[in-house]
Amino acid sequence: MPATLVPQKPVIGIVGSAGAFGRWFKRFFEQRMGLTVIGRDPNGDATLSTLDLIERADVLIFSAPIRATAALIGEYAALAAGRERGKLWLDLTSIKAAPVAAMLRSQAEVVGLHPMTAPPKTPTLKSRVLVVCEARLDAWRAWFAQFLAATEADCVRAQPEQHDRIMATVQGMTHATHMAQAATLHDLAPALGGLDAIHPFRTVGYELDGVVTRRMLAGNPAIYEDIQFENPHIGAMLERLAAHIDFLRDRVREGGDPARAAMRERLLAEPRGFHGGESLAEGNYGFERLGYLLADLASPAHISVFLPLDRPGSLRALLQVFEELAINLDSIHSSRTPDGELHFRIGYDPASDPEKVKAAVAAIGGRGIGRVLAPH
Repeated sequence: MPATLVPQKPVIGIVGSAGAFGRWFKRFFEQRMGLTVIGRDPNGDATLSTLDLIERADVLIFSAPIRATAALIGEYAALAAGRERGKLWLDLTSIKAAPVAAMLRSQAEVVGLHPMTAPPKTPTLKSRVLVVCEARLDAWRAWFAQFLAATEADCVRAQPEQHDRIMATVQGMTHATHMAQAATLHDLAPALGGLDAIHPFRTVGYELDGVVTRRMLAGNPAIYEDIQFENPHIGAMLERLAAHIDFLRDRVREGGDPARAAMRERLLAEPRGFHGGESLAEGNYGFERLGYLLADLASPAHISVFLPLDRPGSLRALLQVFEELAINLDSIHSSRTPDGELHFRIGYDPASDPEKVKAAVAAIGGRGIGRVLAPH
């Protein structure tokens, strides 16, 4: 298909449009790029037939469960029977080799994508990593570049096999260790009085691990299951991870100075040398910053404010209230709600005059600067 025939406003089709990232990309294409989006969810909305979607969509995106993606793409390729020629097919799967291979059996141009994040609350993927596995791209290259630019993502180029090998570590190892921690806490915490009894004794490391673990437990278990079972490189990683845990257990059982020395050498000294001084310094600094963040978020001396005017100058107007009342601030953190509202968490000196804090809350609402959610 000559580049001149690529439509300026292509119709986007999403297979699995009811999924979390399917919904996010639907909003992105409609609101950010001004494109028409049509979709079909294999487990839900089937208003459009598969053939309708193939024929009407210029860009077809597969956003289905990991275990189903390759077979689903194969079904679409078989049914398309050449109708997809000159179009662009993408997928959003956490593994890349099998989906990309399935798409390459079609006659479409093909790129595999993997957003390294849950669907964000922001309108773009700014500061998030997006892995791009370019497999067959010609006529759609210019449009695809525009699409990547619009996402504002930190794009990382990779081959599908390379991606899957790395994901066995980045996702597979991380998830495996946190699932094991969750199961161990389930076994041991009741005898210690439960999670609430343990929490006051927390370290920064325990709290950070706990946040990640609870995030996983609150999510869709099928995602974490498929990441472990569908990536062919996970097994070798788990064998290596289990071997190191077994080594630690055996050295602790053994006891004595030789066992301690062996543990230090294999699990601390050798990895420390591998990381190198600069990497270790960066990690230590990052850990300290996260510790400060957790301490800020644990402080009861704060107010939470939604700013209705998300534009330059809004924060200055908010901070001016505290300056006028001579309230010293300890921290400022921003985030967004699921609906995209800009949220500021303002931490103030716990020794501040309570009456001045009340006055600040009243001024923020009274002047129309923001909506205070949790005055203290």
